[in-house]
Amino acid sequence: MDNNYEEVLMYKAAWYYYFHNMTQQQISEFLGISRMRVVKLLNKARATGTIQFKMKDDSANRMQLEEKLTKAYDLKDTFIVSSPPSQVNTNENVARAAAMYINNRLEDNALINMGYGDTQSRILNNLAAIVEQPISIVSLTGGVNFYLPNNMSSIFNAKLYLIPSPILVSSKEVADAIKNESSINDISRMAQLSSLSVVGIGSMSENATTLKSGILSKNDLLYLKLKGAIGDVLCHFVDKDGKLVDSNIESRLITTSLDTLHRLKNVIGVAAGDEKVDAIKAVLNGGYIDILVTDESTALKLLENKSKSLDNLND
Repeated sequence: MDNNYEEVLMYKAAWYYYFHNMTQQQISEFLGISRMRVVKLLNKARATGTIQFKMKDDSANRMQLEEKLTKAYDLKDTFIVSSPPSQVNTNENVARAAAMYINNRLEDNALINMGYGDTQSRILNNLAAIVEQPISIVSLTGGVNFYLPNNMSSIFNAKLYLIPSPILVSSKEVADAIKNESSINDISRMAQLSSLSVVGIGSMSENATTLKSGILSKNDLLYLKLKGAIGDVLCHFVDKDGKLVDSNIESRLITTSLDTLHRLKNVIGVAAGDEKVDAIKAVLNGGYIDILVTDESTALKLLENKSKSLDNLND
């Protein structure tokens, strides 16, 4: 996967240099890498025959797909990886890609905000295994288990600042009391200082993390669906337009508010899979993320759905 990411980065550098007439310095700033690395990537593109008079069709198609998706949903950037074979875990595929994307944009002593979920846990463990310097991770939700090291890697080069509570508690009164604790407020203040934030996007399917982890029951999901919920981000359930769904669950959450999420810098959403397409679209419509990491199959469906929506508006 490391070689695959390096190859994609090479294609990006070549694309912007040869097809968009960007300078090496502009590419350096846009991709968040050093100018010297851009030079090496361009040299490699020429040496390997990637640049002849046109880019290889599959790479050009992926770049065009990224540009279309970025423009369609008004994003800062999009990173698309090849869709895995059916037997490969989709979450692990995009998690590895996201970890490498983040690693190439890390600043010294940077704080990284991290949301909850299976994909987020995989991102954290992959990232903590490849970074050269220890990273500091600030949790955006309760649910300590999602942020702990797992058995995927023997290396975990990260310092964790966690909210010591469940994501969902028994009542609004309990939630309010926890939120008023000084230790919780300290974590919330740290989150405001982060250079980037990473969030997952949950579906309403039987594979949803909220259901599999026991945060919500099947009846809870059914209730939320009847209220118009399409998916969730940071356990906030939103409708097709990305608007918060009013429910008795919302007041019991220990999580970062959607208003705060809107204000955070460089929010990276990481999600892929057919069952998440509608949820990803809802979160994009709500403007909650700046950057999307997904796979090719999901990206194509997001563009297809976007085109249909635009056609309906024009009719």
